[in-house]
Amino acid sequence: MDNQTEVSWYVVHTYSGYENKVKANLERRVESMDMSDKIFRVLVPVNEEIEVKNGKRKTVQHKVYPGYVLVEMIMTDDSWYVVRNTPGVTGFVGANTSGAKPIPLLSNEVRSIMRQMGVDDVKTRFDFEQKEAVRIVAGPFANFVGTIDQIDMTLEKVQVVVTMFGRDTPVELDFDQIEKL
Repeated sequence: MDNQTEVSWYVVHTYSGYENKVKANLERRVESMDMSDKIFRVLVPVNEEIEVKNGKRKTVQHKVYPGYVLVEMIMTDDSWYVVRNTPGVTGFVGANTSGAKPIPLLSNEVRSIMRQMGVDDVKTRFDFEQKEAVRIVAGPFANFVGTIDQIDMTLEKVQVVVTMFGRDTPVELDFDQIEKL
């Protein structure tokens, strides 16, 4: 597993009903093993509903994805080990048994889950600058190299200028469609 520097969200599978215990255990392990520079947030996706029982209204939280926890982290051998060996964790979703690294969630998937939870102000970490050279990693322009011309933090989009047929062409992309060279 190569060490990476990119912060991404990963889905971790847990024993059913242990989501909150896994969250608490993992947060303690991050602190005790000094991994706060690699593992940032642990979320149990929930949404709140108002239930009326015996004439009384109360707010109840329902797990959106029972048996799953989201972890925002930089995937390295060490961070993988800390998460994977947390009590109650059965593994990463999208990882196979041959030791390949897990597949992170796409930023639009994370935004969708956060909106379900009522968290609309989710900000993607974005450490690119204007005029920086980048490689396009997804979409019809995958593998093209270009230069960032504009950054829209609100819409989480960038305009990258690529050269096609000898002409500079602006292409609008999502943050997760580019990577540093």
